[in-house]
Amino acid sequence: MPSDPNTSMKSAASEGHRSSGPRHVAIIMDGNGRWAQARGRPRLFGHHAGARRVREIVECCPRFGVKYLTIFAFSTENWKRTQVEISGLMSLFRRYISKEMKALAAQNVRVRFIGDRLRLDAKLVQLMDDLEHETETNDGIHLTIALNYGGRDEVARATKRLAQDVADGRLLPEDVNEETLPRYLDTHVLPDPDLVIRTSGEARISNFLLWQSAYAEYEFIDTLWPDFSADELGRLCRKFGARDRRFGAVPS
Repeated sequence: MPSDPNTSMKSAASEGHRSSGPRHVAIIMDGNGRWAQARGRPRLFGHHAGARRVREIVECCPRFGVKYLTIFAFSTENWKRTQVEISGLMSLFRRYISKEMKALAAQNVRVRFIGDRLRLDAKLVQLMDDLEHETETNDGIHLTIALNYGGRDEVARATKRLAQDVADGRLLPEDVNEETLPRYLDTHVLPDPDLVIRTSGEARISNFLLWQSAYAEYEFIDTLWPDFSADELGRLCRKFGARDRRFGAVPS
C-alpha cells in the first residue's frame, strides 16, 4: 500500500500549531450558472468562464505557498442536470484537457483525476489518462480534478476494495482502523486538505472530500467562481495562516 502522506499533519495535530499558510487548498467551484444568467447568457457560458479561471488560480498557487490544489469539477449528483448542460460540460472537459495539456506539462503541474470513471465516455477517459501520463514526472503544483466525484461514492468504492482484500486474506479484519481506509481512497497519494473554499455564497460541502476534510478549515465566500481571483485566494491563505489549528487539543 502507498505510504501515508499525512504524517506531518498528524504530528502537528498532536499539539496544534499556527501555520504560515495552507499547503493543500480544495475548492468547490460554484456559481458559474448564476454568473452567466446575471449577464443574460446560457449556463454553459458561465462554465467556460469558470474553466478559464482555473488556469489563473493554478498559476498563482506558488505565490502563496500552495503545493496541492484540488478542484470540484463535476459531482456524482450533477448527472441530474439537463442533458444539454451535461453534454456541454463533457465537451468542455474534453476541450479543456486537449487545450491545456501542453501548458500544464510545461508549467511543471502534476495532474490527477479522482472520481468514478466508469460513467464517463471513452474519449474523455482517454484524455484524462493522457494528461496524467503527460504530467506524471512533474513536481510543481499538484492539481487534482474531481470529475464524476462524490465523497460517499468514494468511501463506498474504497470500502469495497478494502473488503475484497480482507476476503482474499491480504488484510486482517482486526487491522482495519481509521489509518487503513485512507489508503483505499482516490486521494491516497495526497495530503489531506488544509483549507476548503466554496464560492457563490452557499454554506454546504456538497459531498466533497468527506473523509479527508475532517480537520480542514472552511471558507464560504459570496464570490461567484468566474470572479474568484488570485488576490482573493491570497487573502484567504493569509487568513488561514492566522488561525490556531489545535485538531481537538486545547491551548497549552
